[in-house]
Amino acid sequence: MAAGFALFPTAVGVCGLAWNDQGLTAVRLPETEEGATRARLRRGAPGASEARPPAEVAAAIVDITALLDGEPRSLSHIRLDRAALPEFEARVYAAAQAIPPGETLTYGEVAARIGEPGAAQAVGRALGRNPWPVVVPCHRVVAAGGKLHGFSAPGGLDTKRRILAIEGSSLRGAPLFGG
Repeated sequence: MAAGFALFPTAVGVCGLAWNDQGLTAVRLPETEEGATRARLRRGAPGASEARPPAEVAAAIVDITALLDGEPRSLSHIRLDRAALPEFEARVYAAAQAIPPGETLTYGEVAARIGEPGAAQAVGRALGRNPWPVVVPCHRVVAAGGKLHGFSAPGGLDTKRRILAIEGSSLRGAPLFGG
């Protein structure tokens, strides 16, 4: 599987992903226009060219699209190229991937689950560098008390709120919109 990237339509807009022989190297949520999403993906995937996705990547696109259409799907089976990940980030991303659609954990709860109580801010920084948003569901990690905080993807907290709403999350009883 040669390095490549592709864009694809979803319920939240045109997303993109890049891949190599080891798995996905990047996932990009929509920018304000498709060209900006393509440019950002191209910058994050040096050496990759826009291409038709191989079967494994095409299946990942189907699953990502279904999740963003509101189907409760786990994406934890999607192969990711984790070769360059620092050990702490790898543990944070694994903990985030274990959060089912429609549920959330706080940054502090993720820190505790990886054996690093008190490292909530470090968890937040790691999730801010997440190269695979949605596949590694950093949107399911919230601030203490279930408050929305810090989402570095395009659209910021509005995008986080929208994806959580699509997944049916209620933030432990707190409404996502209004109230």
